[in-house]
Amino acid sequence: MNKKILVTGALGQIGSELVLTLRRKWGEQQVIASDIRMPPGAGSFADGFAYVDCTNLNQLRDVVRKHDIGAIYHLAALLSAVAEEKPHVAWQVNMDGLYQVLEVAREYGCAVFFPSSIGVFGPGTPRRNTPQDTLLRPTTMYGVTKVAGELLCDYYWSRFGVDTRGVRFPGLISHGAPPGGGTTDYAVEMFHSAVQHRRYRCFLRGDSRLDMMYMPDAIKAVVTLMATPVEKLVHRNAFNVTALNFTPEELAAEIRRHIPDFEVEYRVDPVRQAIADTWPESMDDRVARAEWGWQPDYDLATLTQDMLDHLSNHSTDRTTPI
Repeated sequence: MNKKILVTGALGQIGSELVLTLRRKWGEQQVIASDIRMPPGAGSFADGFAYVDCTNLNQLRDVVRKHDIGAIYHLAALLSAVAEEKPHVAWQVNMDGLYQVLEVAREYGCAVFFPSSIGVFGPGTPRRNTPQDTLLRPTTMYGVTKVAGELLCDYYWSRFGVDTRGVRFPGLISHGAPPGGGTTDYAVEMFHSAVQHRRYRCFLRGDSRLDMMYMPDAIKAVVTLMATPVEKLVHRNAFNVTALNFTPEELAAEIRRHIPDFEVEYRVDPVRQAIADTWPESMDDRVARAEWGWQPDYDLATLTQDMLDHLSNHSTDRTTPI
């Protein structure tokens, strides 16, 4: 790679791990991390970091020009629950930010990765084995911005030839970053609380079945898709991808195999429960498997073991209180 990579939203859940993976793959100097927050202390992000507000076209242009960027992994966004609290901010960040990124990519010949979500689906979508091509009528601002983002990326590919690619992520689980305001964050919180407190207050019903994915698999999906030759891709910006499928009760039961005295209390948050009830119970990701060889590595047992090992061996002050 002669040109560099820019990762927006680099201090978030996905970005904080994607930057490290890309730097291992392409070299420390080839990946520029950016965010509207400054990295804490003199960590691995202190070098090769740029302050960028993605809604500011001039800031984006400056960093792309200065560092000779060839690909933008655009991860800056408000997640589902936060977006419902601040829908006007969610539209500005999620849509205006993407538009500015695509405009800069068009001007400077950059490829773009855009993460979509199961949030694009709505109550009219088939809830089991949701197909790749189906009705997209979300009832949340987050979902609306993701559907619009998929369409906008398709437009920039067909109209301007911008190499846009993306996946529809399920709920993501990570030990490396705190929850970011998503509906599926209960799973991350549950692991932290199990290790630190042996109890957890869950904001979803115990029988809420949703697709999930461990962060190493999410990073693998991003890297694999972006490395796929363009001629293999039919669907570009909205690949269903999934790995795991469970309920809060099933996750708690798996954790109890390692922490027998772990207790869970269910106090449903009506806003987040209403969001979860419009999402699929399971997605069909056969198109991603066929077009670019998608295959996850983690199941529920290996995910749980790895999460508990990391959280037990490394103390953290980023746990969401029960």
